[in-house]
Amino acid sequence: MRVAEEKSVQEIHASNSICYGCGPANKDGLQIKSFRIENGLKMEFLPSEEHQAFPGMINGGIIGTLLDCHGNWTAAMALMDKEEMNSPPCTVTASYSVKLKRPTPLGEVLIITSEIGGIENNTVEVNLKLEAAGNICATGKGLFVAVKEGHPAFHRWS
Repeated sequence: MRVAEEKSVQEIHASNSICYGCGPANKDGLQIKSFRIENGLKMEFLPSEEHQAFPGMINGGIIGTLLDCHGNWTAAMALMDKEEMNSPPCTVTASYSVKLKRPTPLGEVLIITSEIGGIENNTVEVNLKLEAAGNICATGKGLFVAVKEGHPAFHRWS
């Protein structure tokens, strides 16, 4: 269990973000909370009734959103650490893929871990895994890029 005072990377670096998946300021969003682990991030998420695809199973789009946003934050934190910055650069998803390995059940805490696959210049490859009730339900891979001034996502976390 986490100490109540510990804040997620989203709360620390993007408290005003309105992103549906990871924005702390989006009251109708998923509001994921990712925390640092060695070579990546970890998060836990308890799906709600409205996240179902069919009775008792989570929608694949919700799973994709969880993996995408968590992976994006993994990349941002990796670039921040690599460049020894005080805050993460704004990153966007260049591509991501999700492999749904088994139905993801409602009523279970989803544990999503990410791991840096590689960093080249302003691009980070991230590997992702989603587990529920001790089973791997989905895996994913993403490519995330830090954007520059002029891109619509630049400064989106400030």
